[in-house]
Amino acid sequence: MTTREETVPAGRVRDGRVQEGRGQEAAVRPRTAVLGTGEVAWDAAVVSADDLGLGRGDGCFETLRVLGGTPPRLLHLAAHLDRFERSARALDLPAPDRAAWTALAEEICTDLGEGQEAALRLLLTRGTAGAGPTGLATLRPVAAEIVGQRATGVAVVTLDRGTAVDAHRAAPWLLGGVKTLSYAVNTAALREAARRGAQDVLFTTPAGEVLEGPTATALWFADGGFRTVPAGATGILAGTTQRAVFAGARAAGHPADERVATVPDLHRADALWLVSSVRGAVEVTSLDGRALPRRPDLTPSVRAWCEG
Repeated sequence: MTTREETVPAGRVRDGRVQEGRGQEAAVRPRTAVLGTGEVAWDAAVVSADDLGLGRGDGCFETLRVLGGTPPRLLHLAAHLDRFERSARALDLPAPDRAAWTALAEEICTDLGEGQEAALRLLLTRGTAGAGPTGLATLRPVAAEIVGQRATGVAVVTLDRGTAVDAHRAAPWLLGGVKTLSYAVNTAALREAARRGAQDVLFTTPAGEVLEGPTATALWFADGGFRTVPAGATGILAGTTQRAVFAGARAAGHPADERVATVPDLHRADALWLVSSVRGAVEVTSLDGRALPRRPDLTPSVRAWCEG
């Protein structure tokens, strides 16, 4: 298996828009590194065909945004490593060596220039039987589609995930809140969104309570404060970016709390965003075909808080 991914030229990025003036010379160089080995050719074969991460999705990962500079900023790396450890523990994988993973991550971000941004992914698989886990880090350009969504927003549809709002309370084997490599359901949901003319999804319970997106956390503004869905019993992934937004909002004097909400609650909100590590915050322009109000006065602050 190779770690080849689609790459796109990346220019300077400011306020969610690609800036002109640097062109192809600004393209982010894709890079790949292996835990215990270091950097290898970016498209090298680095995973065995019988790796359990490949065959069964048995592993975990983290993805974070890197902003170029001297030195580059690996946004919320400590928080991502905390969640990486929690995911590994839930999967009965060895605890990640934080120092080794930090060194590996920093190694492949070294030449990211001022004004560039990239997506850094850390992957831990169970490996092959008897050989132990496999650890990888990849650095790739941020897809043009993601950059575009920051400027245009996204249309979102709700899809029933089929679990009650407290389904994960006494069922740890469901791996709620664990960022596993098993993303087939998430990608299937995004394909369904595309079939319905939308760009993203919010999962719901059969009773209509809101959960999360396939790759993002729901964040909304209502009654003078920022809200999100609680993790834990709901099984949603605790968002590192959402946590940074809440810290920034509270420092700016805005209430911010977790609460269970329904789809009608989101229709009544003053604004709704999807927040995630690489995208940052994108405005939801419509939900199930119904236009939503937007708060352009708040979005720049939310995006700034995403970066901490």
